[in-house]
Amino acid sequence: QVQLVESGGGLVQPGGSLRLSCTASGSIFSNYAMGWYRQAPGRQRELVASITSSGSTYSAGSVKGRFTISRDNAKNTVYLQMNNLKPEDTAVYYCKIINIGFWGQGTQVTVSS
Repeated sequence: QVQLVESGGGLVQPGGSLRLSCTASGSIFSNYAMGWYRQAPGRQRELVASITSSGSTYSAGSVKGRFTISRDNAKNTVYLQMNNLKPEDTAVYYCKIINIGFWGQGTQVTVSS
């Protein structure tokens, strides 16, 4: 019933920017709190940023000031704008519907010179 389609990952140089998108279908998107998580090799999956149905946001300390989460309910889409990327940001990034614990497939972000 629910589908999450992620896009925007790729290879970028340190200091560069990427914008990740996650579009939901088959769901009542505006009712959901959404989150972006990441998992690097050898590490546990961690919360990067989240946004509630009312627009309240949270960002992890490691990305605060560099990453911004936002949503466009008319497009059923949540975004993660990533600026000043660092090699330690390299990971698979996952979109999650927090309310029902449903995950997207993940998209690879690699920051390397």
